Amino acid sequence: MGKNKQVPVEEQSGPLMADVARLAGVAISTVSRALANPGRVNEKTRAKIDAAAKQLGYTPNAMARSLRVGRSNIIMIILPGSLYYGVSQIIPQVLQSINKALIQNGYNLMIANLDRDAESERHILDLAFGGTARGAIILSSKLPEIDGRSLANAGLPIVSMLLDMSDAGLPSIVTNDREAVRDVTAEMIRLGHRRFLYIAGPEGNYHDVERYAGVLEALRDAGVPESAVSRSGGRLDYQQGFAIGVHAAADFAQLADRPTAVIATSDDMAISFISRVQRMGFTVPGDLSVVSFDGSPVCEFSSPPLSTIEQPVEEMGQAAVARLLGAIGRSPEEPALRTTIRSKLILRESVAAAKG
Repeated sequence: MGKNKQVPVEEQSGPLMADVARLAGVAISTVSRALANPGRVNEKTRAKIDAAAKQLGYTPNAMARSLRVGRSNIIMIILPGSLYYGVSQIIPQVLQSINKALIQNGYNLMIANLDRDAESERHILDLAFGGTARGAIILSSKLPEIDGRSLANAGLPIVSMLLDMSDAGLPSIVTNDREAVRDVTAEMIRLGHRRFLYIAGPEGNYHDVERYAGVLEALRDAGVPESAVSRSGGRLDYQQGFAIGVHAAADFAQLADRPTAVIATSDDMAISFISRVQRMGFTVPGDLSVVSFDGSPVCEFSSPPLSTIEQPVEEMGQAAVARLLGAIGRSPEEPALRTTIRSKLILRESVAAAKG
């Protein structure tokens, strides 16, 4: 067995835990439960287990001790799906920012799942209700709910990041999706563009709803009819951004009155879209201008360099940790449920004035 192999609490201290169980006159599982979730063991039994442990000189490992006294130093983060997001570095950047802030405050990060199926949801709730985590950050996703249980009822401080759940009473750290897209659409209109293609994420998704609303607000403010924007996408998830962009290029080619400006809701979509329309003989920004959302570093090195709305992931990660640790420490302050950190538009060579 390698030195670094991780084994459960029961395996690490099996014989000693069995000795404690025999002396206390209880099952080994009861001793384990008293360590992991003391609220599920009555006071008389806990006292017998504590007395037996002291008599034998039994000391559980650090994890068991933290669980026994309800002082776990683990923060659980719940992801919306696979870590793979093409060129987008949003998920890795968020994890890096949150992990750095947690370590500075004496906490450890645990990625609770990578796939939101029933088994994963059940596992997340088992961890939450079992006392493994001290708090949770949920990233751009709804709360896990299965078998009549919800993360909202696990008794843990929870912060939502990227997805606004403040209406449900959950502290939320978000960016200004709608305002940022409204402003870049207004800039396109100022440059003379009057026909738009919007490349969409999954229909009904919070980010897609907010960003498309920003497009429509800018058109309305400029007196441009809503019919000036065509939509492509809406069926695939953000992890399939490259495929969405490829489909959008095919849709673009079929339009009789082709748009001169394209707004994509992720960098992946924009990059694959540009690649395909350039193969068709269109030029960017000569024939059409393109802007996207996320701010992946690779955008600077695309051909042409891609204009993008950069999300403040590091600042949002720090804010999410600060809010969560404030709740864990029962801070007397009661900040607003919603904290908005503004994104930043980076204009590059993919955007230019409309011809004619």
